[in-house]
Amino acid sequence: MKLLEDRIRSDGEVLPGNVLKINSFLNHQVDPELMKKVGEEFSQLFKDSGVTKVLTCEASGIAPGIMTAYELHVPMVFARKKKPATLNDAVYWADVYSYTKKVTNQICVEQKFLHKDDHLLIIDDFLANGEAVKGMINIANQAGAEVTGVGIVVAKTFQGGSEWIKDHGYHLEALAEIASLTNSQVRFVGKNNGRKRS
Repeated sequence: MKLLEDRIRSDGEVLPGNVLKINSFLNHQVDPELMKKVGEEFSQLFKDSGVTKVLTCEASGIAPGIMTAYELHVPMVFARKKKPATLNDAVYWADVYSYTKKVTNQICVEQKFLHKDDHLLIIDDFLANGEAVKGMINIANQAGAEVTGVGIVVAKTFQGGSEWIKDHGYHLEALAEIASLTNSQVRFVGKNNGRKRS
């Protein structure tokens, strides 16, 4: 998705530890027009997959998730990272380790929102090692639902998550695939067009 790649080049910041900071438009401040385009793109990529619900994880997955669900005309369910007092005990749980924050979160979805006849499209903002996606697949499996695809806004293909998803037979689509962040340059898969960010 050229529009997204251009935005990463112009606004992205490479931090130590292979961290790409794009919180000016995706996961702190959100550009709604860009998210609309993201939703349209995912809708086209998965329109023939029989999706009945979009599943994502709070908080950063909600913006691309809701726009994708809107375009597909299906509900969106997001996994919570903390169980609110109003939530009953009928929930699906999964542990998700965050390499960025160095903590393990328990994510949960109330059981009444996922069913065995659901065909779920998992949407997330970032894919590195794939821990969040693995957690959402775990929850889908607990519900007996089928995962029909995984849509990622930005995938760091060199960190193993993309390979894991494909190796386990899931249909993966990433709108921007990053091959490396070496020397503070964003290099996209199949392209030699990195730009140094400080």
